[in-house]
Amino acid sequence: MSSDSGGLMSSAGLVRYFDAEDRNAVRIDPRTVVAFGALFGLFVQILNAL
Repeated sequence: MSSDSGGLMSSAGLVRYFDAEDRNAVRIDPRTVVAFGALFGLFVQILNAL
């Protein structure tokens, strides 16, 4: 088994990219996403019952 020595270095750029704050980014509360998913699932179930 050979160890991959480039793994840590290659992921450093991604960590820096995702850590960057963008003022123009759309911010959505995670609870909003979960609630939307639940409501959408309920909507699909209602349509299935018809």
